[in-house]
Amino acid sequence: MRNASGSLYGLAYGDSLGKPTEFQDYATIVARYGPGGPQELSGDPALVTDDTQMALAVGEAMLAGPVTPDVFAENLRQGFLAWAISPDNNRAPGMTCLRACGELADGKPWQLASQINSKGCGANMRVTPLGLAPGLTEDQLAGGAQLQAGLTHGHPTGLVASELTALSVRWLADGLDPQDLLARLRARCAAERTNYRGDWLGDLWQRSTANSPAEFIALGWDETDAALARVERALRRGDFAGDPCLATGAGWIAEEALATALYCYLISPDEPIAVLGRGAASSGDSDSIACLAGAFAGAALGMNAWPEPWSTRIEYTDRLHKLGSEWDNSGPSGM
Repeated sequence: MRNASGSLYGLAYGDSLGKPTEFQDYATIVARYGPGGPQELSGDPALVTDDTQMALAVGEAMLAGPVTPDVFAENLRQGFLAWAISPDNNRAPGMTCLRACGELADGKPWQLASQINSKGCGANMRVTPLGLAPGLTEDQLAGGAQLQAGLTHGHPTGLVASELTALSVRWLADGLDPQDLLARLRARCAAERTNYRGDWLGDLWQRSTANSPAEFIALGWDETDAALARVERALRRGDFAGDPCLATGAGWIAEEALATALYCYLISPDEPIAVLGRGAASSGDSDSIACLAGAFAGAALGMNAWPEPWSTRIEYTDRLHKLGSEWDNSGPSGM
């Protein structure tokens, strides 16, 4: 099924479709594209944003060495700094990422460079590769997902939403029924609520106002679980017309990006193009919502979810193909 490729390309396709709608209100989007949102790539190549660029940086950092705290942190640092100075970094990059990269470039430990109060969606828009690489243990996946978030976004909710985004991708690629996904994510919130991954995060928590590592990370699990509960309520209501951001949040912050992407996906998980259009037809952070929704759909359905001609038109197809080819045909992870 080529689930890794399907997820990576789905991320890029959603990012590209959401790129022109990101700063438009819902009425303007519908007037141009209809209520289903954009469903055809535009341009040759079809351009993406910093969401795909940084996801590629994370994936390539994983290929550069083992996913262990010290090695992965250094490879991420190098990848993020290369992104920061790239001439292609002209796609309205997030200020949190740019500020953190400036601190990383000065040689500070990443825990000091991290923007401790930021839980922007830049933490989890790029984490999909952690859910796709074969052979990672649960600790590597979860710890690595939180670590890659923490290099720029130090708020506990940014860490947790990133872990759950990566786990969603992994579980869907392994064949989890999409209808069981929310319940499994919420169970994870309960089970991990006070588990601070000190081996991966070091003393990051000490830059917060929390009294302990457990108190620090619990806030992230609680806020993310509340966002997932909003998805459950929105799906139960069954009225899926209109702006998805009104149901589950605008997506500028990490837990809302995860929640609204899940909402857009779970409405019709077997209709991947509709999933992309729904994510892009949103009044909030449309490219991040659509890219995550596309990553979920592609992880579950594989590369056949997408029109074959799109793969030659999307920007960075050579890098997407390399990562996907590395990780495809590996079999279920068992997580």
